[in-house]
Amino acid sequence: MKRSAEVIIIGGGVVGASVAYHLALRGCRDILILEREGLVGLGSTGKATGGVRAQFETDINIQLSLYSLDFFANWEVDCGYDPRGYAFLATNELHLEYLHTSGERQRRLGYDGVRMLKPAEIADHVPGLNLADVLGASFGPRDGFIDPRAVLNGFLDQARRLGCHCELDSHVQGIALDAGRVCGVKTSNSDFSSDHVVICTGAWARELASSAGVDLPVTPQRRQIVWARASQKVPSDLPMVIDMSDGFHFRPVTNSDHEVLLAYADPSQMEGFETTFDESFIGKVMPKARHRAPFLADLTVIREKCRAGLYENSPDRHAIIGHSGVDGLYLANGLSGHGVMHSPAVGRAVAEIILDGEASFLDVSQLSIRRFATGELLRETSFI
Repeated sequence: MKRSAEVIIIGGGVVGASVAYHLALRGCRDILILEREGLVGLGSTGKATGGVRAQFETDINIQLSLYSLDFFANWEVDCGYDPRGYAFLATNELHLEYLHTSGERQRRLGYDGVRMLKPAEIADHVPGLNLADVLGASFGPRDGFIDPRAVLNGFLDQARRLGCHCELDSHVQGIALDAGRVCGVKTSNSDFSSDHVVICTGAWARELASSAGVDLPVTPQRRQIVWARASQKVPSDLPMVIDMSDGFHFRPVTNSDHEVLLAYADPSQMEGFETTFDESFIGKVMPKARHRAPFLADLTVIREKCRAGLYENSPDRHAIIGHSGVDGLYLANGLSGHGVMHSPAVGRAVAEIILDGEASFLDVSQLSIRRFATGELLRETSFI
């Protein structure tokens, strides 16, 4: 077991694995990942649905997505990238204008394929939807799906081949400081020394950061998924469909002609670390599915596959990336449900900040933790 490393990464999920991978590609091979579980991918990564999109409102989210979509499409690892698209359905003029404005911004930043659809075009593209109250939609053809576990394993396997080590069952209890800068971490098993530590522990990051005196504004919130089976085949090439009236969305299960995933951001869901699936959520989401997609009216819920995971929400629902304010301590947190989706860009950004002092491929300075002290919060409303 290693007792020291040039860089210690706390958290063996997809973001931590991406940081390790990108560091190793740059020649930094003395890397240690500390994972509290006996296996990697048991936290938020293992509960993710694998949606990827570039249809966002802010420049930085769009840029993170476009970089990551290019990465997934061209990666030598088969991560299951399936660009079936995302269709955002607008049911009022305000949402329609939002989609027009966001689409213009997305095209300006390089997403040439995104386009607006009229109701008749939506019906051609996604047969069987109830469009009685729909005014239009935005469709992004490069958006789609990936396999979160394949992405995680791809990053980890390649990082390990380049010399990275991963210690399982290592529950980090605190970050050690010497004269105000990082000197290592304390775990349930041992102490490890390092001058560079990265917190990649998702919804569990706040308490860990506080051990180094950093107020990291990340809060956990349960998000649930209903897994169901239709008696008839769902439309071929079914994209992700998002109803902007209430945030309900559904998508096909990869490699299945009948199974779908259903979800929405339940406004009654409180903050907390609860990850038990709540059966009452089924009764909330099923009427929404039957209303928007009548071909899903006879769904059978597969209860053993329904699940709940945690979003790690920041106050403005944007990532917190880079220096923490403590020398040698770096952050990759607050992804707010976009961790798998943005993992290639976030991993490279953090690696460049550690090695070069700043990210050169993309300016991520607006994602610094400093924005919460200065009041320079970002605004993004297209959350699902």
